Amino acid sequence: MKRAIVIGAGFGGLAAALRLRAAGLQVDVYDNQSHAGGRAGVYRMQGYTFDAGPTVITAPFLFDELFALFGKHRADYVAFQPLLPWYRIHFADGRSFDYGGTREQLIESVRRFAPSDVNGYIRLLHEVEKIYRIGFEELGDKPFDDLASMLRIVPQMAKLRSDRSVYTFVSRFLKDEALRRVFSFQPLLVGGNPFHTTSIYSLIQHLERKEGVHFAMGGTTALVDALVRLGREEGVCFHFSQQVSEVVISDGRATGVRLKGGGEAHAECVVANADAPALYRNLVPERWRRKWTDRRIESKKFSMGLFVLYLGLRRQYPALAHHTILLGEKYQELLEEIFEGNTLSDDLSLYLHAPTRTDPSLAPAGCDSMYVLAPVPNLRSGIDWSVEAVRLEEKILNALEDTVCPGIRDAIDVRFHVTPEHFRDHLLTHHGTGFSIQPTLLQSAWFRFHNRSEDVEGLYLVGAGTHPGAGLPGVLCSAKVLEHYLPQILTSPMIGELESYEPQPVEVGS
Repeated sequence: MKRAIVIGAGFGGLAAALRLRAAGLQVDVYDNQSHAGGRAGVYRMQGYTFDAGPTVITAPFLFDELFALFGKHRADYVAFQPLLPWYRIHFADGRSFDYGGTREQLIESVRRFAPSDVNGYIRLLHEVEKIYRIGFEELGDKPFDDLASMLRIVPQMAKLRSDRSVYTFVSRFLKDEALRRVFSFQPLLVGGNPFHTTSIYSLIQHLERKEGVHFAMGGTTALVDALVRLGREEGVCFHFSQQVSEVVISDGRATGVRLKGGGEAHAECVVANADAPALYRNLVPERWRRKWTDRRIESKKFSMGLFVLYLGLRRQYPALAHHTILLGEKYQELLEEIFEGNTLSDDLSLYLHAPTRTDPSLAPAGCDSMYVLAPVPNLRSGIDWSVEAVRLEEKILNALEDTVCPGIRDAIDVRFHVTPEHFRDHLLTHHGTGFSIQPTLLQSAWFRFHNRSEDVEGLYLVGAGTHPGAGLPGVLCSAKVLEHYLPQILTSPMIGELESYEPQPVEVGS
């Protein structure tokens, strides 16, 4: 039986491992952390459970597919709960907008908020559906390995005017500035500036409406645990607390990995769910990198960083939605400061996740667990987080006190934060980014990191930095792209007798 090694047990690595296992390969997954999940990790303190990363499930069918590969049902492992509203958005002027629901509910919400924009919004719905049909259904799980694959879709992209930004596209249909923000913020969920992200990412709107927005009961970590359990049942071997220090390459072909603690493991192919820029810079020796040189990597536009404040509260705030967004006074100016600046803005826009609205088990009785996420410049900015983290934490608490969580300081039971340095040091992302490289037009499809390495034969990439992009649907689709390479992987030459591995008895989600 041929073997595949997967670097990283985030959602991309877990999905890749399951798809390769279903194809008949022996699969070993290595991760530097003591548990699976990657960015989708978990913290547990004093009875509070905090999801460390993604909480929005917009394409449940992509998870269902992974269980169906083995004739099983996702619902037997983890339950998904539909949310409504998807997001409650508060504006600096005191207004709010509940975003989510059926087509009719969304139109009615727009009618109540800005009646003159109803007809424009209906036209917007039609346009984003067209973009979805092409951008997600036709191209989302297709490889873009050569320029010809890109040229074939240029007429479609030109017809859809993919050269326009998401904000410019939305502004064609909506005149109310607040609504423009509501229907253009989605690129921030995948690491993009709405003023620079190609309008093809407007498809997120239709995906949300078509499939709904869901939450995994027990937290996103329960979904991670379910995938690991499925993998173990089907023979995938997991090796936690095992950091890969280098991809082993022989005659231009990946033949395994070298481990930081010593030793090597060998396989016919290596699939990296590592951050793509960090993979090439840190794990692939420079002499093998003809295309992805340090200079080319540094020429890319990187996503923002993330500052996340975790709060366990001795009281509840029932007025909060499961997902609440607090928008500051500035929009474009703030985004430019976040993506291009080297200081922290005086303005704030915040994303609150309060899962106890949906699943009370994630906090002690009568309490709330939540995280507050603030997009910030990545580590290229040179910001001194040893100083600025405390200041930003206080600004965030002030903002919450003044808006949706009065008296929050008196209710704090647990309090801690992570900065972009955490993403660099523990999640191993280049420049401490939250989402790898930005989804601009010239960093999408063929222009993005390819799913099959151009530099090293037998090395494949999945995850946020690769095609089709960040976010759970993009990451899961990157693993689907691997299936296009299965004939090549299954007919690759055997590299000799390999050591047999057994799954390690490591508790998942710790």
